[in-house]
Formats: sequence, structure tokens, C-alpha cells
Amino acid sequence: MSTDVNEKFSAERAALIESTGARRRTDGTYAATVGYDRGEVIGRDGLDTSRGTAALYTTTPAWHGLGTVIPGGTTDIDTVLRSAQIDFEVQKRPVQYRVKGTRLLFEDRFVTVRMDTAAGLGIVGQRYQVFQQKQIFSFLEDLVATHGVLWESAGALRGGRRVFITMRVPDSIIIDRGGINDEIVLFIVAVNSHDGGSQAEVVVTPWRVVCGNTERFALADARSRWGIRHTSGGLENVAEARRHLGLTLKYAQTFEAEETALARTDLAIDDFHKVIADLWPMDDDATDRTKTNHAARIGALDGIFRTETERVGRTAYAAERAVTDYLDHVAPRRPGKTMTEEIARATALIEGTDDEIKSKAHRRLLLLTRA
Repeated sequence: MSTDVNEKFSAERAALIESTGARRRTDGTYAATVGYDRGEVIGRDGLDTSRGTAALYTTTPAWHGLGTVIPGGTTDIDTVLRSAQIDFEVQKRPVQYRVKGTRLLFEDRFVTVRMDTAAGLGIVGQRYQVFQQKQIFSFLEDLVATHGVLWESAGALRGGRRVFITMRVPDSIIIDRGGINDEIVLFIVAVNSHDGGSQAEVVVTPWRVVCGNTERFALADARSRWGIRHTSGGLENVAEARRHLGLTLKYAQTFEAEETALARTDLAIDDFHKVIADLWPMDDDATDRTKTNHAARIGALDGIFRTETERVGRTAYAAERAVTDYLDHVAPRRPGKTMTEEIARATALIEGTDDEIKSKAHRRLLLLTRA
């Protein structure tokens, strides 16, 4: 079985749009027209439209139907930059202001300017170094040339304040080869920023970036990452990232080995309940309401665990998937006044609310493989 979070996300968004009778709006979002979600906006993808169309290149049509699709992809970085509309230059300009008709300069403060649109992208300091798109992304060409892989996607978000490019890791992770054969597809995503609010990053993630949501998912679910600060010496870290990208395969091998160990470790239901107790401890003097909620959680997790065991066996791997699926899709969420539960759940996933408990579950279950 192949685990592609991108296909799953696309299917979920398409189903949500259909179920709510959503109508495409002029800004590329969808507004629900029926049911409890009436009026809710679905899919604020955040793609830049400064040139009149969505700044996106992809080999696979995205759920929102935006962007330039090149089936089969391309190996040429210049074609990618042009198709994704991220072939623009960014420069620093002094910050100016007027007082009583006198033009003054704000010392040591600059605005980053997108030169094709003259749009200001952010306020930065003297030491801030602008990285042009090709400076950040071209080092990935080595991998394209060496492995013959394709650029999967690229684009701009928030008016060009953030740009991204994605390529698929040549070798997928296979959990329990010869057994359940679960395949997890990984991507290398490079993100460049021009607003002064964040560093450039290169991450290894299961997400192909095609919108603002998937960019956040990619960063939140990154398996490994390298940060590149916007300083004069920052591009030296690009070379370091190039060297360390070789660790991607090593990481993949380690992750595959850990997940395979989980898949080959039998797990009794009592042991699963002990894991749940570690993750969600309950005090002896807990209120009746807390006890009721705890029982409901156990019941939900048991149900998901049973479903997983039908496919992958009664194993620690099934337990980990049960915990992850529960947190992502079942755990109760308290939406704010302007949110539906669906939006609150998506927000929790984007912000990595449950990352710590997922990591704890993984570590706790790994202990069982060494028992």
C-alpha cells in the first residue's frame, strides 16, 4: 500500500467542496453554500496572483485546479521558475518617511522589494541578505542531474513573500518489505522567504507543496531540515545542505527500520491500553466527566486499532497509526467563534498541536520492539 498524504488531502478537499456545494470565488477559494458550513471559506491556498494567475507549477493537478500543470514534469530549473512565476528578482531599498515635508531615511532599515511588481515584501535590517530564487534552489539541480528525478512543484505565496520548490526523493520508504509493504513517498522542499520573518529552509517531508496549507503541513511534518539564515554567510549553509542531503537516504533507512520493527512487533490489546494510559494519564480523583471522556477516547482508539489490525496485523505499527489517525481525524476539537470543527481540526494539524504526543507514542512503542 502506498501512503501519499497529498492524494489523501486532495480527496478530502474535493469531498468537502462537493458535500457543501461549494462555489469557487474570484480569489481561488471556495464558499460553502449548503448545510452547517454555509458561508465558510474552504481552501485559502494563499497562492500569489500578482501576475493575474496563480503562481504555481506542478506535475500533478492540485485539488484547487490552479496553476500551470506540466504532465511528466521537467528537469530544467529555468522552466520551473518561469512556469511557477517565481523568476522575479528581489532587492533591498532604504526605508524612507516624511516629517513636515522633509524626506528622511530610517537608519539601518530596508524594505525588500519585488522588482517585477514593485511590491514591498518586508522590513529588514542592515545584515539581512536577499537570496534570489535560483541561488537557493539551484543546488538541488545536482540531485536532478544525478538521479534523473523531476521537479514536482514550485510557486509563490502571500504576494511572493514566500516561495517554494519541491522534488521527489528517488527512493520511497517501504515499511516491512515482503510483509505489509507500506510505501511512504518523501519529498525535498526548499522554501525561500523575502519578508524578514523567517529563514530559508530545506526539509524532507511527505508533502508535495501546492498551496499555503500544504506548505505549512510540509514544514510541520518535516522528517529532517536545514535552516539557511539571510546573512552574508548564509549561502555557505546551502553548500552544507547539499552535503547533508545525502543523509536523507540514511534518515529514510533509519525511519524505515524503526517502522518495520513496529510492524513486526505483536501487540496485545492490554499493552495498547498501557500505551494509551501513558499518553493520556488519568488521576484517581478525576471527575465523572473526565472519566467519561477517557472511556470515549479508549473506545475510539480501540475501534481504529481494530481497523488497522485487519490490514497490518495486531502490531505496534497498527497502534501508532491508530494514535495518529485518532489525533488527526477523531479527537474532539473546540472550534472558536469563527471556526467550524473541521477548520479547528485543520488548524491543529497545521500548527502541529499534537506533534509532541505523536512523537511520544512513537518512542513508547519503539521500547516494546526491544523488550
